[in-house]
Amino acid sequence: MAEDLAVMDEDEVHADRVAAILDAVEAGDVARLTHLLEPLHAADIADLLEQIGSGDRKALVALWAAEIDGELLSELDESIREEVIEALPREVVAVAMRELDSDDVVDILEDLDAPQQGIILEALEDADRVAVEQALAFPEESAGRLMQREVVVSPEHWTVGEAIDYLRGAEHLPDQFYHVILTDPRMKPTGYVTLGRLLSSRREVRLKDILEDSFRTVPATESEADVAYMFNQYHLISAPVVDGSGRLVGVITIDDAMNVLDEEHEQDMLRLAGVGDESSLSDGAFATARQRLPWLVVNLFTASISAFVISMFESTIAALVTLAALMPIVASTGGIAGTQSLAVAVRALATRSLTSANARRVVLRELLGGLLNGCGLAVILGVASFAVFGDWKLGVVLGVAMITNQVVAGLGGVLVPLTLHRFKLDPALASGTFVTTLTDVLGYLAFLGLASWFLL
Repeated sequence: MAEDLAVMDEDEVHADRVAAILDAVEAGDVARLTHLLEPLHAADIADLLEQIGSGDRKALVALWAAEIDGELLSELDESIREEVIEALPREVVAVAMRELDSDDVVDILEDLDAPQQGIILEALEDADRVAVEQALAFPEESAGRLMQREVVVSPEHWTVGEAIDYLRGAEHLPDQFYHVILTDPRMKPTGYVTLGRLLSSRREVRLKDILEDSFRTVPATESEADVAYMFNQYHLISAPVVDGSGRLVGVITIDDAMNVLDEEHEQDMLRLAGVGDESSLSDGAFATARQRLPWLVVNLFTASISAFVISMFESTIAALVTLAALMPIVASTGGIAGTQSLAVAVRALATRSLTSANARRVVLRELLGGLLNGCGLAVILGVASFAVFGDWKLGVVLGVAMITNQVVAGLGGVLVPLTLHRFKLDPALASGTFVTTLTDVLGYLAFLGLASWFLL
């Protein structure tokens, strides 16, 4: 109860803050707006910009343009980032971009149109522009796009003292780094040393002697999904990125890898719901309708299959009108069970814990689980139907149909995504539609078919 009240209080404070900010924007009070926004983290300001309407957002950006920096732009959701950048003066965008590491600049640029990309690239210093253009030359959603070019490198023959002296004297170091990467004369990474080990070792110790066992390199063409999996699987903090010749070209840090995992999880959730993987609260009504309509049309056709199955048993339903009231119970319960099994299977495929090696065991588990759930529900539903309608035969039909559909739901929830995955299709994108159709059609078919055979 106390936690609920705390959340409510926090929501009220947030609502009051948003109202005060919008009042300052409407009044054109820059000083008041700065007083309200300055204490907030860039991520919180980004959230605020995503929550308010487009008109208020443009007015706020125009009034507070001089204070908007690269960190705020990098925190913005890509659905509104382009709108914000368009509303900013070019010189503000230029300064903001120069503040960012190359990976953040690439992340922003790849979501913009070519003309805006050109404006931002022209604003960068020559060395930064070359680094960003080289990163953009790599395939989309690859390690080359994800990496940052700012790397801390040391020759493999250096000692701890030499490395520390270099770091203290270097003019340009990344804002955040976790390892000093050792390279051979051909710039091929041979290992890395954590900053903790570096600072806790004596100056005369060779860097070669305090290397980390977790060292792994990432090809620049590796998919970012595989990179994120590697970071999560092997508990990496950072990893050097190499080109086709094995030479060091950049580094990927844990924050970027975890962002990829978060994005993939969010996309899976949205795709399972059939609302598209780019849906956002900041989208307008037309964009929202355009993203959802295709899957609603698909669902319309799949629902027609269920309607056709029901129409095959018109005479049965006409003879026993009670069936019309009971048959949605079987279908809807099967749909819920299928969704449960599907959610587990899709997530397991995404995290690679469901593979061809254990697929048979998982399928068998879902079959037995569906059978046990079906038996439990059959007893409850059979007893309840007998108590209400006084017909034990109807209870048997309901029970057998429920068991059948629970087994189908369990099997469909895991076999459908496995099949799509086998054919290199995204299991999250279409599995829900197929599983729902499967449980609806077979649920109605089992219930009405058994009723026709057993009750008439």
